[in-house]
Amino acid sequence: MFDLVKDILSFNADGRPVVVRGWVRTKRELKNLVFIEVNDGSCFSSIQCTFDKTPFGKTPASREMGAVDAVLSALGTGASIEIKGNLVRSPANGQKSEVSAKDIRLIGDAEAYPLQKKRHSFEFLREIAHLRPRTNTFGAVARVRSGLAYAVHEFFQKRSFQYVHTPIITANDAEGAGSMFQVTTLDMEKIARDGGKPVDFQADFFGGKTFLTVSGQLEAETYATALSRVYAFGPTFRAEHSNTARHLAEFWMIEPEAAFMDLNDTMELAEDFLKALFTYALKNCGEDLAFFDAHVEKGVIAALESVVHAKFTHSTYTAAVRELERNADAFEFKPFWGCDLQSEHEKFLTEEIAHGPVIVTDYPKEIKAFYMKMNDDEKTVRAMDVLVPRLGEIIGGSQREEHGAKLEKRMAELGMNTERYRWYLDLRRFGTVPHSGFGMGFERLVQYVTGMANIRDVIPYPRAVGSAEF
Repeated sequence: MFDLVKDILSFNADGRPVVVRGWVRTKRELKNLVFIEVNDGSCFSSIQCTFDKTPFGKTPASREMGAVDAVLSALGTGASIEIKGNLVRSPANGQKSEVSAKDIRLIGDAEAYPLQKKRHSFEFLREIAHLRPRTNTFGAVARVRSGLAYAVHEFFQKRSFQYVHTPIITANDAEGAGSMFQVTTLDMEKIARDGGKPVDFQADFFGGKTFLTVSGQLEAETYATALSRVYAFGPTFRAEHSNTARHLAEFWMIEPEAAFMDLNDTMELAEDFLKALFTYALKNCGEDLAFFDAHVEKGVIAALESVVHAKFTHSTYTAAVRELERNADAFEFKPFWGCDLQSEHEKFLTEEIAHGPVIVTDYPKEIKAFYMKMNDDEKTVRAMDVLVPRLGEIIGGSQREEHGAKLEKRMAELGMNTERYRWYLDLRRFGTVPHSGFGMGFERLVQYVTGMANIRDVIPYPRAVGSAEF
């Protein structure tokens, strides 16, 4: 394998021969010097390659030098190139080494390249999402996202969680909210032309109504009751008409599930999980985080460090609402017992009350999913949300109801078709155990770590209402 820019920058500048491959960020010319900044995406930094044109035409290799001069003259931003030379100490401030370049090969030209050396708005860059990872910001987002994905697997693998691939196509709504994308091979145009006739879903590919999954949790539970500890990490879909900076129609979810664990175990796991991820980012993504701290959101590094060293505050939903009601004038959405906490409430609890992360537990059953274990008061469930400063909710989880009769009763209250979930109820018939888990949207995590304001800017190709380009 050839050396990347990241590797070359780590070498001693001792004159060793190197080959640089990448894309031109900038080209600057003086009388006899040409400076080319090359980036290959392996790290935030680019490497400077310097051509000294003084000897051109004065050596036996004048013909080759002339060819180099021709390439340099025509070279523009965005072109892909290969440069050969020697790695030497740089006389310039801010860089310890550079390449004393001898030869250049143009691999791919870039005509009318849209990413010139100036600041582009994120809105504009979403229109050219296939090119935006070549910018400083989106290259850094991509590297942090990759690093965090690795850290997710590392965390769970070290704790004997088995990675399971839950289905993307499903017949069940794990959240019971109904906002699902339907999957079909039926000819919708023909059905529309026929007009008024009921759709025969038995003639569809899967022999019934099917959808893109909103969560892999239910299927993960089946494996947790066989392998004890599992986690799912994959794409999920919500057909919600929420055209905001916080919502996507397609996003990735991290969903651990463990048998013989109660809510207290899951809260401890969630706290350890966040601290491990933030520690990994601080240790391994320092150059990119420094960029985000300087140019995207001031204080993002300090915020991550504060969570790593914090002891998470615990509060019941009832106590949290009581505190919010005392400060009701601070909110646009007035808090009351039974309301779903809004982002402004969550930020107030973390930033003004606890001054750090908060885990809120025991939510009203009416605002939580059917599978959550009921508390003895039969008004609240064994649910928890992890709230962090600057963002609000970052993790949501619960202890699952392990008793079949209680679960069926709750499903009946909600008007759910228990026959469609018979396989799920079987888990309560065949060796049921207490079990618990949580879910975290991966893009929410990347947003928090990078400080990026819009969730559409932390996923390679955002899918939202009216937007499915690329």
